[in-house]
Formats: sequence, structure tokens, C-alpha cells
Amino acid sequence: MTFSKPLTARLTAVSVALLLAGCAQTSQQDEVFNLTVAHINDTHSNFDPVKSSFTANGDTVYNEFGGHPRLKTMSDDYKQQALENDDSFLFLHGGDAWQGSAYFKLNEGAMNADILSMFGIDAMALGNHEFDLNNTKLNQFIGDVNFPVLAANIDASEDADLKDQTNLRPFMVYAFDGNNKTAISDLDNLPTDKDLVAVFGLALDNMPNIAPNTGDIKFLNMVTSAQATVDMLKVKGVNNIIALTHIGNAVDVDVASKVNGIDLIVGGHSHTLLGDFTNLGLHNNGTYAQIVKNPDNMGQTCVVQAGEYAQAIGRLEVSFNQQGDIVNCNGHNVLLSNDEFYSQPSRQDDEKFDSAATQGVVEFIDQAENITITAEEAAMRQRIDVNYKPAVDQAYGKTIAQVPVEIKHERRPGDRGSDKHGSDVAPILAEGQYFWANTAEVQKVTGMNVDFALIGAGGIRTNIDAGEYRQGNVSLEMLPFANFMSVLPVSGKVIKTLINDTVSATLAVGSHAGKFPYGGHIRYSYTETVANTAGKVDFVEVMTGTEDAPSWTAIEESKTYNVALSNYNATGNDGWTPLYEAQKNSSERVDLAFVDGKLTGFKVKNIAKVGKKYQVNYQGDAPNCKADNTVCNTDAQAVMNYIDSERNTLTPLGYEVVTFNRAQ
Repeated sequence: MTFSKPLTARLTAVSVALLLAGCAQTSQQDEVFNLTVAHINDTHSNFDPVKSSFTANGDTVYNEFGGHPRLKTMSDDYKQQALENDDSFLFLHGGDAWQGSAYFKLNEGAMNADILSMFGIDAMALGNHEFDLNNTKLNQFIGDVNFPVLAANIDASEDADLKDQTNLRPFMVYAFDGNNKTAISDLDNLPTDKDLVAVFGLALDNMPNIAPNTGDIKFLNMVTSAQATVDMLKVKGVNNIIALTHIGNAVDVDVASKVNGIDLIVGGHSHTLLGDFTNLGLHNNGTYAQIVKNPDNMGQTCVVQAGEYAQAIGRLEVSFNQQGDIVNCNGHNVLLSNDEFYSQPSRQDDEKFDSAATQGVVEFIDQAENITITAEEAAMRQRIDVNYKPAVDQAYGKTIAQVPVEIKHERRPGDRGSDKHGSDVAPILAEGQYFWANTAEVQKVTGMNVDFALIGAGGIRTNIDAGEYRQGNVSLEMLPFANFMSVLPVSGKVIKTLINDTVSATLAVGSHAGKFPYGGHIRYSYTETVANTAGKVDFVEVMTGTEDAPSWTAIEESKTYNVALSNYNATGNDGWTPLYEAQKNSSERVDLAFVDGKLTGFKVKNIAKVGKKYQVNYQGDAPNCKADNTVCNTDAQAVMNYIDSERNTLTPLGYEVVTFNRAQ
């Protein structure tokens, strides 16, 4: 079954206000150009559906959302509606197609290019996870896809792999005659009888501090580059302008407030499912199609984003007057559900809804605009199942635990209906890394007893589903980045500063919360004092007991603690800057990888800042993760060993790591 609801013809209060504002600036006789935009972002190789749940008729319903074949069905439906109505139409991807599942681990971007090229996408933003491998493989991906990848604020002219890549572009210009769409390459000879739309890309300007392998690409200031691009396009005669970004919702809003002339921002990076989903027992994630005043106090920008992991798609109607100002921006995100529903997360046959209960859920969904039942597109499903799924199933390895009830991960406590303690997954992983770092094998290499572990929320990519839990669920899905573990001696003062700074950086609505810190054998409380703006750490405590009998001691600023964490965070990436500051002159850190099957320690000398990148300098050889005899994913190995030996029945920890008190 597929229930596709037409985009409502009713105008929201926002769009009515925009129309009134437009009437104040233009005459009633001005023609209006209407454009329909469908958009996705942060799909992260979720080719299969994501197990999830929602509330319908007062009951919790366990279902599945999304997957690329469902996105294909819905995007095709939107395109067909536009064709039948002769509507101008764009389909945009807000970046981060890469990483996130076993499919990516095994196929390294090739499957992404294959499957995404089946969609008819018009353009994609360049995301940070597109740099997770190397620029040779990124260049291959960009060359293989049948749509352009956009970033107006990069200079790839000195990068050996990407300097000649013609499909990596700053912008695209499209000419519309109703549903007929033509890409324009000659800005000096624009058609005068068609409606013109420019789409330009924006990438993170601090990309080298977030992504591991940016090569010799230069990343330029987002605001300056955006304004320069808009100004150039308007001089050429293109007034209808869309920014396709991968910078996060909060930064999208900030850019809109600092740049004149962007009509619409289609975003990604913060995984923000904009809209009110409280009718589904989920969360109100902020306004979809938020209107932001430009710095000239005249222009306005509409801002949208569509969540994460291929679970939802957004669609909106945008209307432009002849001056290129938006006079309407109206739409919403919709979650794409399957049509099999269960009463329990284990999804056993005897827990499946009967026909009457199923019909009740179907009727509930049919009345809601933000969820729909969508069938998987058959050809794409078959392509995945035949060409890719067998190798993935084989790669998952042995079962290491049984999970009685789904354990959920949320980056920032309080988001999407989570409580003030946030993720129940992150503390398990950190506890596992603490446990592993204190095994005799590891201590023999490091010479250190570890006091606690820290982990960044963004490195954790999935929930822990109820049922059988296998090695691949950790190494291929949960922790797919193949980071190696580090043991870092650092002062209590640095730890307190780190926690304060990283939490404070996530306070703004729509901010990227990947840097949010969790831990094992450590806990802290943070209180927000000014909503979405400021707060402070209340306390940080280290556990010296056991999970069953914890004993907590306040962290001492002057004391040195040995901390287990991934090399990515240990180096100070993604806003964990205090750790870079603590090591820029010297370090006693030891990084851990397997070489020829033997756990090997690599002693760090210091960390240097080279341009915008942090460079780890070693006392001797550095880990060579590209070598066939080297296995670097000790972050995942640590967790697998811990679960296999200590938590065969996998449940949340018995203590809370984070208490995050939001201002009311």
C-alpha cells in the first residue's frame, strides 16, 4: 500500500504573511513563478529500512521507516504529480550520502553512486562524511553519479584527485518551462522566455577539523562565499536562488541572517526532522519552512531540512515574484512507514497486529500529513537484495548478545522525546572501551590504568535493536569509522573545560550535536542558564566502584587522569579543542592498533595545527591504517569484546552518565 497525500493548497500563516509582504513590494499584476522542491539529506547508506516506533490511537506501534526504495517510491510519486500538473520541480539531496551502514563499509561509495543514480536527483551538497575515505574514492563517486555535487566555498584546484572533476561544481542554473527543465551552462546567454533557478552548494568551512581526509582542498568562509555567489548570479540575471547546504540547521539560520538574496536553504548535517511530530508521540523539532530576515531587513530566506537515515522526505512549494523574492514557502516533512505493525520491539509473529488493529493504524496514518504508508520501489529493492545484500549478511559475524528491549541513542538529551539523560547506547560503548583499555593485554602496551572513557555522540550511528546482536552490528553499523583507541593522560581541569565547551556548543536550536560528550565510569551534570544560548557544568564525578556498587568522587582539576577515547576525539576534532590544546606542546598519549595480529602502541609526541587541520606527530612510526597487516578499528573491537564477555544480555547501564537540565 502507498498513501501519498497531496501537498495542501492551504497557505500557512507564514506563507500568508509572505504573500502580504510580497504585495507590499510588487503590483498585483506581477507574475509569480511556482516551484516544487522535494528534498532529503543525511541518508547515510541506509538502503534498508530503519526499525522504529510511533504512537497511534494511544498505542505504541513498532514499525519500520524509510530505506532508499521507499524514498524512491515517494520521490517518483512527487515527480509524477508535478508532471501531471505541469509544475516546475527540483529534487535535492542535502549531503552525507556516505557512511552509516555495512553496505558502505563493504562497497566504499560504489553502491551509493549506483543506487542514488536511480533517483533522478538534480543536485547534492558536499557533506563532511563524503571525506571519510580519501579523495581518490570521492572523485570516483562524484564522477560516477548522474547528478552534480555542489560546493561554492571550496577550492579544489590544488587537490590531485579532484582538481579536474567537472561534476564537482559551485552551482547549477536550471531553466523551467512548466515541468520542462533544462540545465544552463552559459550564464552570458540566458534564455529570456523561461523561469531561472540557481542552486549553489555550501560545505562546512571548518571541514578539515571535522573530516579526516580532505586532501588539499581549501574550504572558504561560508558567509563570504555565499554572498559573492548570490551577487554574481544576480548580476548575470538569475534572481531565484537556492542554497543547498550541509552545515546544520542552526548554521543555515545564521547564514540566512547574514547573507542577502538567498530565497531558500535546503539543508543537512544536523539531522533535523523539522516539523511538529508530537501527534506521533515523537518530538516538535522546530519550524519547517522557517522564515529568516536577511541583513538588509528586506529580503527573507526560507529554511528546511528533512531528518536522517532515509526515513523521511520533505516537499514544499516556493513562489517567487519577478524580483526573485519569495512570496510563499509552504510544505512539510513526511515519515515513510511500512504497513506491518507490532506491539513489541522484538517483532515476533505473535506480536504482530491483527487485521482490525492494523486497519486502525492505517486509518490514523491516513488522517496525518506527516506520516504515510509507502511501498518499496520493486526494482531498487531487487537491485539491493541481489547485488549487495548477500555480502552484507555474511559479514555480520557471530552473535555476541541478546537484546530484550531496544536501546535508543540520542545525540543531545531532550531531543526527539528523550529524557534529560539522553543516549542509553553511548554509555554502554564508553563503558566497553573503558573495560577493554583496562584489560591486561592493553595495559601491557600502554602501561596505564584507565580512569574513565569519553565518547562523542556523533560517532555512534544506530540504536541497539531488540533481538539478536552480532559483531557486525557494532563494527559495520554502530561504530563504522574504523577509528583506533587512544589512552590519553590529561588533567581534570581540561576534562571539565571539554565538557563545558562541547555541551555549550550544542545549545542552539538546530545545532550539530555530534560533539556532545558521553562517558563510562564518569558522570556530569550541566544546567542551561539562558535558553539555547548559555549554561555551565554543575559537577563532574569519576566512578571508582562497580556498575552494581558505584562510588563517585569529584574530579580534581589538578589531578592527571588516564582517559580512553577514540583517536578522532583525542586529537581535538569536532570541537573537542581542549584536548588539542593540552597536547600541542607535548603528549603522553598512546594510540592502539593491531599490526600483524598483535596489539601495538604508537606513542604520540604532540599535535600540531597545520592550516585548519590537527596533525598528530608520533615519537616513532604512525599507524598505517591502509596497510593490509594493520587493523585500526579498535574502537569497535573494544566494544565487541566487552559485550561478548560481559553483557550477553544487553541492557542499559545501571547508572546515568549525563544529566542535562534545559532552561524552561
